[in-house]
Amino acid sequence: MSTLPPSPVRLLLCDDHAVVRAGLRALLSSADGIDVVGEAATGEEALAMAAHLNPDVVLMDLQLDGGMDGVTATRQLTRGEQGPRVLVLTMFDTDADITRAVEAGATGYLLKAEQPEELFSAIRDAASGRGALSAPVADRLLTRLRNPRPALSAREHEILAQLARGLGNREIARALFISEATVKTHLGRIYGKLEVETRAGAVAVAKERRLLP
Repeated sequence: MSTLPPSPVRLLLCDDHAVVRAGLRALLSSADGIDVVGEAATGEEALAMAAHLNPDVVLMDLQLDGGMDGVTATRQLTRGEQGPRVLVLTMFDTDADITRAVEAGATGYLLKAEQPEELFSAIRDAASGRGALSAPVADRLLTRLRNPRPALSAREHEILAQLARGLGNREIARALFISEATVKTHLGRIYGKLEVETRAGAVAVAKERRLLP
């Protein structure tokens, strides 16, 4: 009795750059067992197309121009038990981006510098429910697990946002209805948690980790 070959992985691409989508489609056409069933340029398009195309995997960029970003789209796509797996493919490997994507339900997180065969394997793994991480991403996650950083409090987030606007201590105190001494105390804690020594350094790290509204 002959054995039927496995069904190809139904893949939906989501990237806001048409050239990138065309390149990925051309690349994936050379892979055995992967069938690109659609292309979306926005998170909203990805949700609509996934609803009627029923892909096994959505290859998702994080940074999408206008409207819904990749993290929000990932959260929506993976909300139900019957939803597709989402495999992030991005240029960004900051701790904040990785954490947000994984918490949103992404099955894997790959960088666009990945080799084609690694991408093909990750797509097949994602379709089977197995996780897939680029080596640099896995290293960052392990480092973070070994050396967890304390989270900023709600007040510290507020002060950091005012700091990013270029406000001084007195102006921050007035804006948040607290004393300058309290502002200084919070700034000291923020510097310690972000491992910086200056206001500019705090803002730079906050932007890298996407801690600012």
